Amino acid sequence: MVDILAENLSGKAVMSADGTELGDLYNITMNLESGELNHLLVSPHEQLRAERVDFDVDEMGRLRVPVANVQAVKDYIVVAR
Repeated sequence: MVDILAENLSGKAVMSADGTELGDLYNITMNLESGELNHLLVSPHEQLRAERVDFDVDEMGRLRVPVANVQAVKDYIVVAR
């Protein structure tokens, strides 16, 4: 896998593998001890219906997408649901 700087991901659009636009990347969480990435925090699009999403939501309403669900990073960050 190609290394990508986190600063190049900020604000990038996030889409599910079925083509549903989920929102924009807000931040990435990680385990500070191990350095392992945990979740993408995604600011959801206003038109996104809650029943179309299976991800947990944080206290600010952002989607918590497990990093393990990331399938591709190009024009969009593509994630499995």
